[in-house]
Amino acid sequence: MKADYNRSTPYIQSMVSCLSKVVDDGYKEDFIATREGLESSSTRKLYGPNEVKVVTSFRFEGFSDPHDSAVLYVIETADGVKGTLIDGCGTLADPFVYKFILDVESRNEKLMIN
Repeated sequence: MKADYNRSTPYIQSMVSCLSKVVDDGYKEDFIATREGLESSSTRKLYGPNEVKVVTSFRFEGFSDPHDSAVLYVIETADGVKGTLIDGCGTLADPFVYKFILDVESRNEKLMIN
């Protein structure tokens, strides 16, 4: 049974339990945002914003330290690769992740308008 990532469920209480759940659901690839695009860590294949869909994202707040905050993006690519991308928050955020996700979201908004 595939998880409904839009419902509130106990596994989203921690990054570890959430990541474990999405990996169990088949999102096994680790992605890395680079200047050139989104890179698969296992195959080194690069994906552009038009080849990526953000299925959902989860934000985790650090309880005792704001530096523990992070965002987990659940991603599917046009060629069927499923995986995750993790980013820090605030001053720890990766500018490549921010730019790539912004490009994906703006592309998706344009597709919905047309």
